[in-house]
Parts: sequence; structure tokens; C-alpha cells
Amino acid sequence: MSSAKANRRIALIGNPNTGKTSLFNILTGMRQRVGNYSGVTVEKKTGTWTMPSGESVELIDLPGTYSLSASSLDERVAVDVISGHGMGGQAPDLVVVVVDVENLRRNLFLASQASELGVPMVIALNCWDVAEKKGLQIDSKLLEQRLGVPVVPTVAKRKSGTDELAKTIEKALVTRPILVRPKWPEPVQKAIGSLREQLVEQRSESLSEGELQRLLFDRKSAVTERLKTPADEHQAIIEAAREQLYKDGFQPDAAESTLRFRFLNPLLNDVLERQSAMKKRSKSESIDQLLLHKFWGLLVFVGMMYVVFQSVYTWAGPIMDLIETVVGWVQGIASDALVATPMLQSLVADGIIGGVGAFLVFLPQILVLFFFISLLEASGYMARAAFLMDKLFQWCGLNGKSFVPLLTSFACAIPGIMATRTINDNKARLITILVAPLMSCSARLPVYLLLIGAFIEPKYGPNVAGAALFGMHFIGALVAAPFAWALNKTLNKGRKPMPFVMELPHYRVPQVKLVFHRMYESGKEFVVRAGTVIFAMTIIIWALLYFPRSTELEEEVTAEYIGQITQGAMSEISGEIQLDEAQSTELEEQISARYLEQSYMGRFGKFVQPIFAPAGYDWKITVGVLASFPAREIIISTLGITYALGGEVDEESDDLRSTLSNAKWESGPRKGEPVFNIPVALSIMVFFALCMQCGATLAVIAKELNWWWAAGSFVALTSFAWIAAVAVYQVGMLFVS
Repeated sequence: MSSAKANRRIALIGNPNTGKTSLFNILTGMRQRVGNYSGVTVEKKTGTWTMPSGESVELIDLPGTYSLSASSLDERVAVDVISGHGMGGQAPDLVVVVVDVENLRRNLFLASQASELGVPMVIALNCWDVAEKKGLQIDSKLLEQRLGVPVVPTVAKRKSGTDELAKTIEKALVTRPILVRPKWPEPVQKAIGSLREQLVEQRSESLSEGELQRLLFDRKSAVTERLKTPADEHQAIIEAAREQLYKDGFQPDAAESTLRFRFLNPLLNDVLERQSAMKKRSKSESIDQLLLHKFWGLLVFVGMMYVVFQSVYTWAGPIMDLIETVVGWVQGIASDALVATPMLQSLVADGIIGGVGAFLVFLPQILVLFFFISLLEASGYMARAAFLMDKLFQWCGLNGKSFVPLLTSFACAIPGIMATRTINDNKARLITILVAPLMSCSARLPVYLLLIGAFIEPKYGPNVAGAALFGMHFIGALVAAPFAWALNKTLNKGRKPMPFVMELPHYRVPQVKLVFHRMYESGKEFVVRAGTVIFAMTIIIWALLYFPRSTELEEEVTAEYIGQITQGAMSEISGEIQLDEAQSTELEEQISARYLEQSYMGRFGKFVQPIFAPAGYDWKITVGVLASFPAREIIISTLGITYALGGEVDEESDDLRSTLSNAKWESGPRKGEPVFNIPVALSIMVFFALCMQCGATLAVIAKELNWWWAAGSFVALTSFAWIAAVAVYQVGMLFVS
């Protein structure tokens, strides 16, 4: 077999909800790879398919799209891959257009556009069973004759027709059939000819006839991003061609759809018939009477989202606890084995093993979330949920599909941000990702419990404490709405928002195998893509907290401790004193506290403490805030170390609560005054509620968008959190007597 054949590629394209991905999964048998197309964040799936002849070809599952207008990322990817500018610069040898039989005319609009890019084509008439139940009769042979390409009826979810499709595809790779194309009116040909002359012939741009059409018909075509001609020059050329078309009586924005449908309509005459006896309401329409109802539909939706949220929050909890227990157990083994080499012991136990645990602990939430997302999408309900929530979200630049990612971010922003891949509108997806960290994740809960339990509940009682805890959970959500609105206004720059268009698919029984496969792929992608960055961040934070580490400091602290317990009487023979277990533990905690204070992180904390002073923070709180970047709950163990209580304390520790209540300023104009009070506690909680959730969240934002957006969101949220924390503290102090 030649290498050329071994490398042959077949692309699947179709409207959303046509069963394209189901067909892809059947043909590849789950032997597929998931990633992003080069330069964009749109998910790509490629897989190996062994045809009936035994030849292996690469199958590409292109993003679902209604057209090739090339204005959105999905459409751009489709144009790039089919035209040979994506996936390594090799155009596919064949395109299989998966068509929903019920929406034949509209689906063939996409096929007609794709044919202009010059690739051979096969049409898969999917959902054939649904069409028959509704009384639709389609003469596939007549349609095949008129289109000029093979047409194969299929039912992907039942694997019906897939064998015939496989044979047809194999034959089409040899015969290379091309879909019939419309004959464009002279003004359109003239405009395209003008673009060809000025861009291809004069400036040597590599553009096909179909890509020239995209430049002419699409107001904001992404094809322009590939042009080598300077932007001002090619924009002038394109606008001149569009203006000439307008003068000749054709509106450039509407000409393609008008002319292409005018071409398709005669081809479908006598091909599609509907039996009048089958006009009764379908099951999907009957169910939608309830699920899309203004009141009952919303009630069902809220109940379903509550189940999803609680499942992500509670089902994953025991597994997360188990992972933390296993990580702690492995850390203990490593620590005991390396006790003779303290630095290596800390690196392996706290850095490496702790770093692995830092991202593995999120894996259960990722899996549970994508289980429900896959289930809801496969059943057809997710589209209904987006439809219900769309009007509620439109005013601030989001759309209905933003709801599930934002709701999930209350448990953890990482799976929430990954869930934004279901949002087709790139701007809405961007805004959703940027506001997701404002949702109060589960890692912030221990911080709230510690400070509310130490300062608010003792003074105001459990009712006020409960209200404070509730308020902390929703302060980020209240801020997220105007934040999203501001982003929308900034990103839009006066342009009208992209309309939210979604087809409501039929209700289907989800295929369990595909649901669990998506869970696996999502979990694997998180570990591979985000896990490496999270691990690297954890190692860096460990190093900043560990170094420098001199033996002289340990000897100094030991001498001071011995002097304290002997009141100086036997300090000269301190090395001969035998400490009991409690004293040894206390000494180790004091040594750890001093090492933390003298570490690079401790020194940096003292350096930046003046910035946090207006919020009421001393250097110990500042170090806790900085050290908690990998995971926000780490501030509790960091405070435990800095106050010589040990890193094992938790939010329920009476010793930690008592120590914080009695802590005094060690230096400066406030020396001797209490560090903590209710304004300080509220300031810390507000800062944590509004800042970036954690380093892992930042890493996922960088992977889904890029590091510029990640850095910008970190700076923006940190700055806003600081301003809010300062305001809360300064106002609160006005009421402290």
C-alpha cells in the first residue's frame, strides 16, 4: 500500500444535531484523538477508520455549523480544513456531509457551499427512521441523480446504513464525485473575477473559487486572516467588489442565500413528500409543551440543574476525599523514606506528590460534570435549557449555554470553564470563561467557615453566621453580571451582538457507551493539558515556600526554645536537654514557622504587605493569601504554620480560631493591637470571593484561550478583589468602637 493511500483523509461535516458525531464514533470505533485545531480553541476529533477493503484512513469530525460564512471559529475551521489550509495543509480526499432528513433543504445549503471548495462529496441522509415515523418520503435515488453525488440513507444511532455508507465512501474515493454547483449570474461572476484578478493573479494569494466567494459574500470573513496582502489593501479590494455587486442589483449579504436556495429548490421537487395522515404532533413536540413552558419548563430546568450541581458537589466529594487521603498516605510513605534528606523529602512529598494531587483532586468533578453534560446533550434537553435561559442572559452578552458552566463553577471553575466548549458564540464563550472564576467554588468554603466561626458567630450567633455564609457564596455572582455587561460592551465596540440560533433536536435515548467515552476523553484531556501546568505551578510555589533553608536558623530557633523552657538556666548545655513528644512537636512547629517567615515567599509577603495594609492585612495574612494561589484553602494550613500550630490544622480547629482572635501586630504603628476583627475577617472573605479561584483555574483559562487572556483576567480580578477588600475594611472600621 502506498504512503499516499495510507494518509488519505475524510472529513465529516454537517449542521449541529444531525448525528455527525455519532456516525464518527461508529466508524472509528472510539479510536480517536481529541485536541484543538492549530491556532484556535475549537475542539477537534480525528480517528482511524478501517474501510471494508482493509485500508486505514484518517477521519476528521469537523465542528457542527450551519454555513461556511467563516465568521465564527467553527465555520473558519471547516473552511480551512476543507480548502486545505488546516490540518497540516492537506485538503481531505473526500467530504461526507451528514444531513438531517427533516431539514433537507437547509442542510443541503451547507453541502452546496462546501462543494465550491472543490472536494469530492458523499451525502449521508441521517435520521431516516424519524423521517419515516413523521410520514416523510424521500426518493434518495432521484436526489442522487440531481445532486450528482452518492446519497445514502442512514440511522447512525442504530448503525443502520453504515455498511452501505462505508462501501459508497470507498468507491467515491476512486470516482471523486462533485456536487452540482449553481451557475452564478453575471454580476456575481464579475465580482468574483475582480477578486481573482487582484488577489490571486496580481498578488499571488492562494485562494480557491470557494474562498473568493467567502470574501465576497461574508462581511467579516476569517479567510482574510490568511491573506499576505496588507489589511488596508485587501479590504479596499473586497469592498470595491461588494460595492460593484450592490450597484448591479444584488445585496452582498443576502445574495448567496437567495441565489443558492433558488438553485436548490428545483432539485428537491418530487424528491420530498409528506403524507397528510401523519401530521399529528410528534412526541418531541408534546414533551416541549411542558419543558419549554414559561413556568413549568423553568421549574423543571431549575430542578434538573439543582441535581447536576448537587451531583458535581456531593457525588465527587467522597472520591475527592479518597484522593486526598491516598495522596496524604503516599506523602507519608515518601516522607518517612526520605527523612535523612530533608530537602529531597520536602520536594518529593510536598512538591511532586502534592503537585500531582493538586490536579488529580479535581478529576472527579470533571468526570461527574461531563457525565451530565453528555447525558443532557445526547438526550436533546441541553438545547432546550439554553433556549430557556437565553433571554435572562442576553442583556450582559451571554447566552443560554452559559448557564451550566457558570452553575458548575460554584463547585469548581475548572470543569465549568471546560464546559464552555458547548457555547458556539465565541464572544459569549470568552465572557463566560472570564466571569466563571467569580462563582464561589468549594475551595473557598473552608476560608469562610474559619473566619465566620472565629469572629461572626461568637458575636452575632448562628443565624447571622448562616446569612454571612450564604452572602459570601453569591457576592461573586452579583459582581459577575455587571462585569459580563462591561466586557460585552468593550468587546462589541458598538456592533450588534451575534444572534443566538439553535435548532431543537429530537429527544433521544442517550447511548451509554458514548456518554462514558466523553467522560473519559474530558478527564484525560484535563490531566494531560491542564495537569502539567498545575503541577509546574505547585512546584514553583513549593520552592518559594521552602528556600532558603539554613541550618543556622534551625539552631537559632532551637536555642531560643530551649532558653524559654529552661528560663535560660541551662541554655549553655541545650544540646543535652531531652524534649518530650509535645515539646518536640512544638519546637518543630516553631522552626517551620520561622522557615516560612524567612522563605522567598515570606520575604515577598513582607515586601508587598504595605499594599495589603489598607485592607487590614499583616504580613502573615499576606503570605497566606500569596501561598494559597495553588488552592485557596491552603491559607488555613499556611496560617497554622505561621502561628506555630502546624500545617495540619483545619477550618474547625479551636486552637487556630483562638490564636487568630488573640493575634497582635508585631511591629509598626499598630504594634500590640489585635490583627483580626470583623472588618478584617470580612475583608479577607470578600477578597477570596472575588479573586481568581486558584492557579489551576488560571492554567485552564490559558489552555482554553491563551496566556494573555489568563494574565489579564488574573490582574483584573486581583485588582478588583483588592479594591473591594479595602473598601469593606475601611467602611467596617468606621463602625468599630
